[in-house]
Amino acid sequence: MKTYLDCVPCFVRQTLEASRMVTDDSTIHEKILRAVIDELNIMSFQNPPPLMAQKIHKIVREMTNNKDPYKKIKKRFNKFILKLYPDLKKKVEESVNPFETAVCLAIAGNIIDFGVTSTVDEAKVNETIDYCLAEKIAANYLTEFEGAVSKAENIYYLGDNAGEIVFDKLLIEQLLPKKVTFVVKGGPIINDVTFEDAEDVGITDLAKVVDNGSDAPGTILDLCSDEFKIKLNEADLIISKGQANYESLSDQSKNIIFLLKAKCPVITRDIGCNLGDMVLKIKKQ
Repeated sequence: MKTYLDCVPCFVRQTLEASRMVTDDSTIHEKILRAVIDELNIMSFQNPPPLMAQKIHKIVREMTNNKDPYKKIKKRFNKFILKLYPDLKKKVEESVNPFETAVCLAIAGNIIDFGVTSTVDEAKVNETIDYCLAEKIAANYLTEFEGAVSKAENIYYLGDNAGEIVFDKLLIEQLLPKKVTFVVKGGPIINDVTFEDAEDVGITDLAKVVDNGSDAPGTILDLCSDEFKIKLNEADLIISKGQANYESLSDQSKNIIFLLKAKCPVITRDIGCNLGDMVLKIKKQ
């Protein structure tokens, strides 16, 4: 997906929110903002938005000398969702359609996205869980998803955010974990999942976990390691979680299942859905 003009204000918002999270020094905020504006001035709108987001957060980390500004937030949401996990697992197991319930919960978890907003709190997460469990996914899409999973022997599941990955754990349990390779980022970026996060919530005990060799949001293949790209290309099916993964992979000719919550107008316009919708989008090779 290309970058839209409407993405620019979001880049500025991300810059200010991230810099203010690390320091109260307004002089540093200004320096960071000016450096980001210089990058915005020369960016190509043909690139996906996550490429600019990577540059923004690299500037924030370097100018504040903080390698992982979102680390405390990631730890907090991992712990919070882990407390919910037993009840959520029970909802899946007692559901008339466990697979559908696990898919809905996985999408609900996508609300924990500090690249889109810094105002997500525990009440918002609980509200989103209730909303997603009450909504329905188009039956034909769900059947097609389940059929693709049953045929696949090698599934790559591209993780998105910390906290959210506990919801992913519920879906992986439905997919047959031995067929799943869970993918994390190669380095800290916003609240995206790293190997440490996957380990903290027990995904490393459930499925194979690998990193993509990149510290960009989403999955920008040109920035990923050669080893990861070879393995991803060998996958029978790719499950892509979140907006950044959609933004960076929507133009790829691969068998991809996109799962996300539509949280911004640019995404809704590109996908053709409404703000707040649960999205299950199937792209065939």
